Amino acid sequence: MELLRYTDYTLRVLIYLAARSDRRATIADIAADFQVSHNHLTKIVHRLAGGGYLSTSRGKGGGMVLAREPEAISVGEVVRFAEGTLEMVECLQPRCPIVGGCRLREVFAEARDAFLATLDRYSVGDLVGDGSSVAAMLAGRGFAMPATDGRPCALRPRGLGDISEPS
Repeated sequence: MELLRYTDYTLRVLIYLAARSDRRATIADIAADFQVSHNHLTKIVHRLAGGGYLSTSRGKGGGMVLAREPEAISVGEVVRFAEGTLEMVECLQPRCPIVGGCRLREVFAEARDAFLATLDRYSVGDLVGDGSSVAAMLAGRGFAMPATDGRPCALRPRGLGDISEPS
């Protein structure tokens, strides 16, 4: 199963803020440290703020922080939020002639549910631990990811092109 690049970047924003909980961060900070598009992160941050994950402020000294404690943000919840639908097979577009008797969709739904149940056992806080290792890597820019690699730190998202919100 491959997740959207949008989901990967969404998780990176939350990890970044959890690791650097002692200060506000800006989109420019995160874009520079992860070597990702400022425009893409703007879309993600806007959606995360609207979803109640981030608290943002404008102006001098502005930026963003997590709106909830990292331990209160489930990785599974974030994946569902970022991905939208997680249908793994599409039997109705176009309509498959065996859709009434085939169980493929059920089997994949069961696999998806098991995947999400595993992610539900972990929080953003679990991903960063006490935050010191991730924060140290970020401070030394040792955590920056190549923008064209296509293989980010924890997940291999699908789609190398434009990063639009899931439909």
